[in-house]
Order: sequence, then structure tokens, then C-alpha cells
Amino acid sequence: MFKPADLFDLSQTEHAAIFDGCTYAWEALKKIKAYVEANAKSSLNNKCEGVAFIGKNVFIGEGTVVEDGVMIKGPAIIGRNCQIRHNAYIREHVVVGDNCMVGNSCELKNVLIFNGCQVPHFNYLGDSILGYKAHLGAGVIASNLKSLPGNVTVEMDGVPFDTGLRKFGALIGDHAEVGCNAVLNPGSIIGRGAVIYPGVNWRSILPANMIAKNKAEIEVVVRRLRET
Repeated sequence: MFKPADLFDLSQTEHAAIFDGCTYAWEALKKIKAYVEANAKSSLNNKCEGVAFIGKNVFIGEGTVVEDGVMIKGPAIIGRNCQIRHNAYIREHVVVGDNCMVGNSCELKNVLIFNGCQVPHFNYLGDSILGYKAHLGAGVIASNLKSLPGNVTVEMDGVPFDTGLRKFGALIGDHAEVGCNAVLNPGSIIGRGAVIYPGVNWRSILPANMIAKNKAEIEVVVRRLRET
């Protein structure tokens, strides 16, 4: 499940060329920067609601709404009919597809987002790819940098495989769902249609159509009211 086509419907992005020549899907992360710098031409076709900062070499498609307090540093390519909501922070080398939502207080950096994705509230995505109609709950973090030295590895045939990337957040397949306040550790790969429950601290690979549950026990006790 490491090939681009294993995770993503490449017809659901106008930027499939980023994957050209990639054996493994994470290799596209190294190519986002050059692709955006070559293709992000300043053209703002959006509607602004309030005041936003939009830097140089930013393309925004028709029908997209950019709300008050948004900062788009650029270079960036943002598609048609998107919602870029209040205080979103879109940093360098970001590609957002059509009909996407980037919500309140989200931060994106070196990211490719396929069409129909929702990144709705308080999310951080660094060095990551979201497939078609992937959805993140509030507070989901895709951590992109190991606390220890060295490149990010993924387990391949039971053996750690060096991706060659110092920074690698997550690959989230088409239609995958990640619940509120989940943390995706560096090098996480989430298969098509997979689900991660809220609050899960996830690392490694979740195959397609599987569910990762948090089995932490919850204790329920009788509430004893104090006398006033």
C-alpha cells in the first residue's frame, strides 16, 4: 500500500504530476516545493470576507471564499469552491484541491490536499498528503519531525525502511477519517476508507478499511454532592 495509486485516486487532483516517477507515495513530498514554485502564478479569483494577507505567487480558484484573518504566505495553489476560514495559516508550498475546507486556526505546510477534503478546525498538517474526501476531526495533528535524530522510517516487510525524509507527516488515503484530537506520528500511513477514533496516538501503518480504536478504560462513579 505504498504506491501512490494504492492510497489515492489520482484523477481527483489537477496536480497528479507531482507523483510522476514516484515508486513510493511519500516521494511526492520532496516534489511539492518545486511543483508549486513552477506553477503558482499570482491570480486571485476568490471572494474575501474581511481582511486577509495573501502573499506573492498565490493562485486561488473561482468560487473560493477567504475569511477574515487568513494568512496565505505562498507560494500556494488553492482550487475552486473552497472555504478558507477565519485565521487559517497556509504557509509555503501548499496545494489545495477543489471543494475543500481549511478551517479556523489550521496550519498547513508543504502539503497536497486532494479534492473534497475537510481540514476543519485547529489542525496541523506538515509534509503530508490527504486523499480524495479525506476528513480530519478537530484538533488532529500530523507531526512531521521525529524527536530523535535521523530520517523517518516506515515498516516494510517487518523491517524499518528509510524514507530519506527528515520531515514526513502522514499519508491519508481517500475517504479516510481521523477523529478529533488524534495524533499521527511521523511517517503514518492511513489506508483508503480507514478510520482512526478520537484521541488515538497513532504511529505506523493502518491498512485500508480498518478501524483503530482507543481502548483506554473510563471509570464511572457516583457523584457525591458537597453540602453548601
